[in-house]
Amino acid sequence: MTKTVFDDVETLKKELLRCMKCGNCMSVCPVYNIEKKESSVARGKIALGEAVLDDKITIDDETLVKLIFNCLVCKSCMLACPSGVRFDRIILGLRAAIARKKGIPFVKKALFGLLKNPELFDKGMKAFSAMQGFFLTKEGEKTRAPRGFLKHLGKRFDRDFVLPELSKESFRDKVSEVVDVENSQTTVIFFTGCSVNYFYPDVGEDLLYVLKKNNVKTITPKSQNCCGMPVMVHGDIDTARELARKNLDAFEKTNAQYIVTVCGSCGSALKHEYPIILEGSEYEEKAKKWAERVYDISTFLLKIIKFEPPKGKIELKVTYHDPCHLKKSMKVVNEPRQLIKMIPGITLVEMKKPDACCGSGGSYHLTHVDTALKITQAKTEDIKQTQADVVCTGCPACMMQIFEGIQRWNGNCRVLHTVSLLAQSYKKEEE
Repeated sequence: MTKTVFDDVETLKKELLRCMKCGNCMSVCPVYNIEKKESSVARGKIALGEAVLDDKITIDDETLVKLIFNCLVCKSCMLACPSGVRFDRIILGLRAAIARKKGIPFVKKALFGLLKNPELFDKGMKAFSAMQGFFLTKEGEKTRAPRGFLKHLGKRFDRDFVLPELSKESFRDKVSEVVDVENSQTTVIFFTGCSVNYFYPDVGEDLLYVLKKNNVKTITPKSQNCCGMPVMVHGDIDTARELARKNLDAFEKTNAQYIVTVCGSCGSALKHEYPIILEGSEYEEKAKKWAERVYDISTFLLKIIKFEPPKGKIELKVTYHDPCHLKKSMKVVNEPRQLIKMIPGITLVEMKKPDACCGSGGSYHLTHVDTALKITQAKTEDIKQTQADVVCTGCPACMMQIFEGIQRWNGNCRVLHTVSLLAQSYKKEEE
């Protein structure tokens, strides 16, 4: 197998040398914006990487490890970089090197091991769903908050922390593997991702409904598993590769022409990371083949099929949040806005900084609480000043973080996925 940036720190040298230390990344980095430290920004972390390669510091130095993991991997710095530094490869390559030297912490290793066994992971999620009332109190419809004793696990679990209720039945258990339609335009695989499968099955149902309204046959493989992004950002490249291979095997069993996603991180993993982490392996060609067929649902509707806009009128003022990986990795910016504006009765009002990170970063909001919440607060205040009824976005993780921010800082708008707003309009039209 070809040695990639994830397998050998030496291969990072070419990427590190691209950085001309201009500091443009400082103007867009959400972490630096809060902490104002050189070590918080891409330029500082590149300097750390150079110090490792020059043997001035060891890769398992505790201070270095903390600094390397203090990054959302939002890719904002890459858009601002005049030299085209691929910082995502640098930061993930350094984390993989740390994992090789130090090993994966026990808790992470156990969780990632479950992800490699989808059946066991699914049973675990269902068991937790049945017991979630013991750990989490009902806070509202489909919303939970931690019970008091969980505060001992850390300040993240304070009384203002809220999260979606874990569904009693996963989305992939609820729906048929194949949803056929008459006069089908094409056939797609719906890659659900973990958040839709367990926390937001309604978003998955809305997607199936919208695709059916547009005469698209949908296959939701039962054998699909996690995209691998959560383990990749923690340096466990071996597990990420195993998950990628299993997903590609599931795709190969279908006759689908495309893959659609409702999560920018999942879409980015399938489209951009798989060809890199599987480079030089027997799965390289499969990864490249399917990467070319991956589309966010908004792009798929507007650019791949003949889209029939919904006609049901919904009187709402809506603002749109750009998920980091959807905009900065998949380059999806205009399509969600076009879809929103097509819905009769909708008024789209932009935030001052619609593409500013929400502070989620996968597990970053759990490990770097103070910084993450300050980022979330800034996003929440930006949403509030629009006076929107609904904030729309294209990422379930962003939905979770923004919803929490609205609860914490007294916002009063709803949080919806773009596809759910489309489904509402179609249903209104039927009525």
